[in-house]
Amino acid sequence: MIMGASDEGKPLICLGEGLVDLICTDPASCLRPPDSLEIRAGGAVANVAVAARRAGAPVALASGCGADRWGRFLVDHLRAEGIDLRFFREIEDVPTAYAFAFLDPRGEPTFEIHGQGIDAAIASLGGREEEIAAAAAAVAFGSNTLVARRSREITADVCRRAREAGIPLLFDPNLRPDRWDDLDRARESCLPFVNTADVLKCNAAEARWLLDAGDVPIEAAADALHDLGPDLVVVTDGIEPAIARGAVAAAARPPEVEVVSPLGAGDAFMGALAAGLLAVGFDLSRAAGPLQAAVDAAAETCAKLGACER
Repeated sequence: MIMGASDEGKPLICLGEGLVDLICTDPASCLRPPDSLEIRAGGAVANVAVAARRAGAPVALASGCGADRWGRFLVDHLRAEGIDLRFFREIEDVPTAYAFAFLDPRGEPTFEIHGQGIDAAIASLGGREEEIAAAAAAVAFGSNTLVARRSREITADVCRRAREAGIPLLFDPNLRPDRWDDLDRARESCLPFVNTADVLKCNAAEARWLLDAGDVPIEAAADALHDLGPDLVVVTDGIEPAIARGAVAAAARPPEVEVVSPLGAGDAFMGALAAGLLAVGFDLSRAAGPLQAAVDAAAETCAKLGACER
């Protein structure tokens, strides 16, 4: 049991980006302007928040958006999902962040993120770091808030205060290469948070990238990441079993589904995992059940277009 994880009524606080996804489902449009776009509420950490809420956890999103039509679209979506927005701000003169997602013939996405609003949203939380940490049953975050100096400092401060209070930290790097000018710098920025996280979740490619280790088997990668500090490391590998190492050694195979796109599947996985761990009081030795729920949620997402699709 992680001390401080059993505070009843406190939410999982997801610290990170909410944005608007503009999804191009025509693979040919990767080479030309798309004829049409599917518009969805998105952002990796906002998707995690929605998935955790749908899995039954109380959830708050610490973030923000522009005070514009796309920001209102995003806020309406989050409210409809029952997300606590006490730490969410609509900011004047800042554009709501958005991302183009281009799907290849297999439905695999690549992203072009226009993220100025991400950094402004997290910067708007300055001065509330202690309040955010004190309100949380756990804090989940990713690497999109580590790109710019100010948002990285705020993320680090929230994490420091949470750790000092015994509040669990869940880190999913969820690497978006086009957010970074240098992937070595991205790794250097992420590793201190790997060291201090209680739970690290990543996909196989991210695990190998964090270790700068090439084509190492995911079991060895998970063990090596556990040696860096997290109490529990979870590594996903597409349709292959997800594995957990550290506080428990477990594996969970995703159910077979007719895949539309894996867009958002990792976010759904993380949200369901976080909700499941919250439900067992962050007794990480009981993570096998939440791991299976997470692969089930990810598989269900693959049968739809995006993490937030009903």
